[in-house]
Amino acid sequence: MNQDNQVYFVDSGDLSPQALEKKHRIEQDPAARSDHMAYLPGMEVIQSDVKDKVIAQMQAYDYDAYTADDVERALAHETCSIEDFKALLSPAAAPYLEQMARRAELETQRHFGNTVYLFTPLYIANYCQNYCVYCGFNCYNQIQRKKLSMEEIEHEMQVIAQSGMEEILILTGESRAHSDVPYIGEAVKIAKKYFRNIGVEIYPVNTDEYRYLHECGVDYVTVFQETYNSDKYETLHLLGHKRIWPYRFDAQERALMAGMRGAGFSALLGLDDFRKDALASALHVYYLNRKYPHAELSLSCPRLRPIVNNEKINPRDVGEAQLCQVLCAYRIFLPFVGITVSSRESASFRDGIAKICATKVSAGVSTGIGDHEAKYTGKEETDAGDEQFEINDGRSIRRMYQDMEEGGLQPVLNDYIYV
Repeated sequence: MNQDNQVYFVDSGDLSPQALEKKHRIEQDPAARSDHMAYLPGMEVIQSDVKDKVIAQMQAYDYDAYTADDVERALAHETCSIEDFKALLSPAAAPYLEQMARRAELETQRHFGNTVYLFTPLYIANYCQNYCVYCGFNCYNQIQRKKLSMEEIEHEMQVIAQSGMEEILILTGESRAHSDVPYIGEAVKIAKKYFRNIGVEIYPVNTDEYRYLHECGVDYVTVFQETYNSDKYETLHLLGHKRIWPYRFDAQERALMAGMRGAGFSALLGLDDFRKDALASALHVYYLNRKYPHAELSLSCPRLRPIVNNEKINPRDVGEAQLCQVLCAYRIFLPFVGITVSSRESASFRDGIAKICATKVSAGVSTGIGDHEAKYTGKEETDAGDEQFEINDGRSIRRMYQDMEEGGLQPVLNDYIYV
């Protein structure tokens, strides 16, 4: 594994006068920030044309130029082209949401039947060395920090596994100092004892590190680009490794180069122009699918949620109808790609969208650290680390499974068999 990528900035919770002075300086003076397009020492640079293709399409996208005729033509085509997809994302498509939903439902049934996959996320640490202004884990936020020991990780996994869950997504805050790659790898090895499918949502790493994690048992990697607008990205990520926009963009491709079976993609809708971010997210998948046709790729569509100590994150408005439009457009454009809808959304929305185009939902969710036993058993947990954001659907795995069945769907706990 590469041990050179060890550039640290501010430790989580560091509120010393020097740290606070630095925080104020980088907030007020863009010139005080590092170049968000320049790789840091130890960051792997890969030769790929995907980034240039995606950004060129996004920057040229004038969604107000599309008309009702463009939308009708897109819906009439058997195969959805990039231009058709742009029309379906445009404001002109809003009156056609019902037709889009019917088309998306047909595509979903054709490729996935009526199945919906269930998984649970497990946060194992909330230390972070990034200053992302919208995230509850950011290094300057005064929250209760916690990093689970291997014994605590195993206990949490035992509690989750006893619910019947067979897929887990392991998450950390973005801190190499507190959650280095070997630590994550050991957590994955424990997860292999209890779960059939294992994903990670961690800070981006180099190809050799992804290869190590794959050897430990990781099946897929999820990375949110947050926003594909690099200029806006610079104003939201003021400090830390995450500030480097191109390194983050190439994370999924590095994971696929390392042998990962799959990768997940998303922007965080509400940070910038959601239509352009939705276009870029889908094109990121589209172009990588052509380079790695064997890979299992998926999209999700999270919206901003409230966080601890910050009620002024000021998201750009993305209503449920607009979110539904994006998800239906994703399904029509990429009929073979999985679509995940997280617990950021309400139970009623998730139940409805699973019948149309979503293929994967989380259940039994906690974004705190070390509180699954409390969530599952009602036992009070006073030592848990604070959550990353507030969830909107807190249903248990049992309740989620039951609701999916009653809605005419077939809940699935495992979609992969090792031979």
